[in-house]
Amino acid sequence: MDQRTSPIRLRLQRVRDTLNSLEVAAVLVPSSDPHLSEYLPERWQGRQWLSGFTGSMATLVVTTDRAALFADSRYWVQAEAELAGTGIDLVRIPTGAAVHHIDWIVANVPRGASLAVDGNVLGLAAAQALHAGVDKAGISLRTDIDVFDTAWPDRPALPDAPVYQHVAPHAPLARAEKLRLVREAMAAHGAAHHFVSTVDDIAWLLNLRGSDVSYNPVFLAHLLVHPELATLFVADGKVPADVVAALEADGVAVKPYDAAGPALASLPAGATLLVDPRRVTLGLREHVGGSTAVIEAINPSTLFKSRKSAEEAAHVREAMAQDGAAMCEFYAWFEKALADTKRTEPLTEITVDEHLTAARARRPGFVGLSFPTIAGFNSNGAMPHYRATAASHATITGNGLLLIDSGGQYVGGTTDITRVWPIGTVSAEQKRDYTLVLKGTMALSRTRFPRGTLSPMLDAIARAPLWEQGLDYGHGTGHGVGYFLNVHEGPQSISKAVPEPHMAMVPGMITSIEPGLYRPGQWGIRIENLVLNVAAPGLPVEFAEFLEFETLTLCPIDTRCIDRSLLRADEVDWLNRYHATVRERLSPLVTGEALAWLVERTAPL
Repeated sequence: MDQRTSPIRLRLQRVRDTLNSLEVAAVLVPSSDPHLSEYLPERWQGRQWLSGFTGSMATLVVTTDRAALFADSRYWVQAEAELAGTGIDLVRIPTGAAVHHIDWIVANVPRGASLAVDGNVLGLAAAQALHAGVDKAGISLRTDIDVFDTAWPDRPALPDAPVYQHVAPHAPLARAEKLRLVREAMAAHGAAHHFVSTVDDIAWLLNLRGSDVSYNPVFLAHLLVHPELATLFVADGKVPADVVAALEADGVAVKPYDAAGPALASLPAGATLLVDPRRVTLGLREHVGGSTAVIEAINPSTLFKSRKSAEEAAHVREAMAQDGAAMCEFYAWFEKALADTKRTEPLTEITVDEHLTAARARRPGFVGLSFPTIAGFNSNGAMPHYRATAASHATITGNGLLLIDSGGQYVGGTTDITRVWPIGTVSAEQKRDYTLVLKGTMALSRTRFPRGTLSPMLDAIARAPLWEQGLDYGHGTGHGVGYFLNVHEGPQSISKAVPEPHMAMVPGMITSIEPGLYRPGQWGIRIENLVLNVAAPGLPVEFAEFLEFETLTLCPIDTRCIDRSLLRADEVDWLNRYHATVRERLSPLVTGEALAWLVERTAPL
């Protein structure tokens, strides 16, 4: 292909023509939408459309003669391949939260020139950091420009899928009670009004779900909570009449999606408004009038929804059992297919995705996947966010390691699990790497800690077995997980993030534990379970109330990849007890070959 006429280069030229017509020197394109979502509706996937990079997180900056994409280590290999020939430079950054793009803008945009960024998709906190950098450099910021309105001729429209209710028994806490809890928290902050833009907060708070965003059962909306009433701003026609009636019965009015900004502008004089600066955009914040006092704090709903109730935890355990049964059915089929010497159809990473998804779809309560399945064989497994495509995928044959990271959305919970399986002969070095990662998973899974411990403080526990050997991984160790909501949920994060008070670990939180090890061009290993914060029994309360992790995920951890000499007796005991639990919980849900596979793979070491 002539790179001068490649789709990406032509799109870049369209954007540059737009910049020139607007007399703007550069445009900043974050990976975000008006709700600061992780997974974006197609309308706001401008960064992917313009750069060709398909990873879920990155920042793109385009000037009239240069372009750079800023991505962290999870995406370096993928980005390097997808950006090849586009004329876009890859800038490697240490974490997704890094702000190296601001330094690049200052170095590449002349003093006195203008930088465009759509304020409707720029987070308030991000806008503050951006302003601090460009103001010093004499660069003016234009937040009233969306270049894609002009440069993207076939830009998708807003999604129009209907909203539906999440009902009892799977939604045990009523909408009215959730609103009462939020209003109590508002009052504690001294706020009479509260504006919420994050779609998972709104879905949780109103016991509603949708399908506007791939893999997450959410819908595009804003919510304004008043002392007695609340207003849901959502596109016309998305909320069925019976749901509108149910909302109105709980004091929630439904108004058009684009009425959110004017509603903020029309708050009464002297009003006090609570907003979360990390979860609201600059564009919406700018609607708030000068007579309104703005209080900045984390959304109360973000804290509430992270703490699953006993009833919700029970539903999650059932969802985990169904998910584990699906995994057993898939792996039994997969290993049989792998051993079939008469099989003519090749086994590929695509095959894995298709058959594993089908196994989940046969399970009760299944709604859809919780994220795109990652099935990476050997070197593809070394890319933490790799995704096989019809145009580029590996055939699973020969020797090596197959990493599968997958999850499902069930009406009673959200799952996320990673396992690594041996294909053919596994080398001693692969076994060593696998065992060190497993030691990290087990070390953190067994940890007890005082209630209120800030989650980033736990990160080093999972890394310690790798650090002892001079090894590490670039991603976080654990993320919060929603309840039939987003697979990535705050506020807790077991990572190298700077600890903040709202990251305190409390009972009811569900978090992943997923250390890894990646050797580019060779193989990748990650072993992931979801865990629930529960009270740790049998400990004195003289110093603090202690918590521990209940492992929720139910699926064998392959023991054929283990270097037994690297495990202590207490680690072997933990693994054997885990496998006994897996066998006990899943045996009633599978039969035949799946049951035989389960029994074999949970045999004690």
